[in-house]
Amino acid sequence: MALVKAGVVVLDCAEPEQLAVFYKELLEAEETDASANRVEIQGAQGTRLAFRRDVNATPPSWPRPENSLQAHLDFVVDDLDEAERKVVGLGGRPLDTKDASGPFEERGYADPAGHSFTLRRVPSTAPKQG
Repeated sequence: MALVKAGVVVLDCAEPEQLAVFYKELLEAEETDASANRVEIQGAQGTRLAFRRDVNATPPSWPRPENSLQAHLDFVVDDLDEAERKVVGLGGRPLDTKDASGPFEERGYADPAGHSFTLRRVPSTAPKQG
């Protein structure tokens, strides 16, 4: 039997309830646990995130070196333009990023509390039909 049963990524922020709403809408998630200082959600595809209250939280300033990026979230999407419209409509903002090399397209964003995340589209490897 495994010692560690499950894990969850936790983002520190000043207003966990508000940040949870952003990610609930983006991931079509449900709230699974909440207390005065923490909210946890789980997306339809199993993604689990939690948001912990830290009144002194300072958002990362990527790509600037001070208070630099420590970690970020990656989400796979089918349509980058549609996903971007949803992110911006929910209060997220695009980050000024350079095109990444590799077998996928990606775009960087910041959530309303300033945490960075990436939306990426992995091209299909299936042969074209028709």
